[in-house]
Amino acid sequence: MRPESKISPSWWDYTTLDPSIIQDAAKLTPEDLLQLSRSGFQVVLYDTLEDFYLAEALEYIDAWRQATADNPVGICGPIGPTEQLPLVARLVNELGINVSHGHFWGMDEWISEDGKEVPLEHPLSFERADRELCFNRIKAGFPEANLHFPAADTRPYLDSWNGAVRCAVMQGGQGDIKHWAFNDPPRREGTHLASPPTPEEYRTLTTRVVELHPVTLAQNARTSGGGNITMVPNRAVTVGPVETWQAEKVSIWHAGTHDNPLGQRLTALMISKGLADSAVPMSLLADHPNVQFNYFRGGIGSCTVEMH
Repeated sequence: MRPESKISPSWWDYTTLDPSIIQDAAKLTPEDLLQLSRSGFQVVLYDTLEDFYLAEALEYIDAWRQATADNPVGICGPIGPTEQLPLVARLVNELGINVSHGHFWGMDEWISEDGKEVPLEHPLSFERADRELCFNRIKAGFPEANLHFPAADTRPYLDSWNGAVRCAVMQGGQGDIKHWAFNDPPRREGTHLASPPTPEEYRTLTTRVVELHPVTLAQNARTSGGGNITMVPNRAVTVGPVETWQAEKVSIWHAGTHDNPLGQRLTALMISKGLADSAVPMSLLADHPNVQFNYFRGGIGSCTVEMH
């Protein structure tokens, strides 16, 4: 039997790992992180936030520049971080990028108590953030039919992945619970009482409505709602591993404002060493053929104990 979670005994999470993995991760320096690069997994460090977010925005431009009528190309992008989104619109406008054959997939959206995706008027709406921070700012307009946002009825979103559009890159941040999108660890119950789902089992999950881990609720309240957990829905619809593995590249952006110093180290170590474990969902990317972790050097922090 694996250890009980120190966060919530009803859930799986990184505290149920072999403690030696966590201890090894905590020792890693920024230079050690660079040494974790291997075939299929690249670690990149940026010295300034300006360079960091510009590089993230340029992944949108690179994807859309590849797009033609015969070869539509898209990018799947997160809310968290969001600082890259206004830069994307500015680059499109200033460089005159043709986005008529480009596509965009939102990664996730909140689900309200009535079982529907939250409306654009909801203060935490991810779709609204994407539109207001990026797509509404593109002067030439972005084709509405080429914007794909997940909803409670997942069929249209799934169909957009199963057509002719190629996903050049899926971006993401990393949450405190070590997820990408809202691919959280599962509850510790039923057939997964003694052990979490195998990596192979977890990777069969597609876009779906999920219950969110308590840590995810607390994090989103902290980063987006002034700490007011009561305003954060406890369910969401999220892009799944199946769609993630359709992306030619998975690009994860660590600015130091979402996951903590340990978390930023832990998933890189597990991916580099092939330690896939669904209690740490991000670690499942160990088996994706093209993953890049991007770090702002000033946000990596330290795992040294400091009393405050």
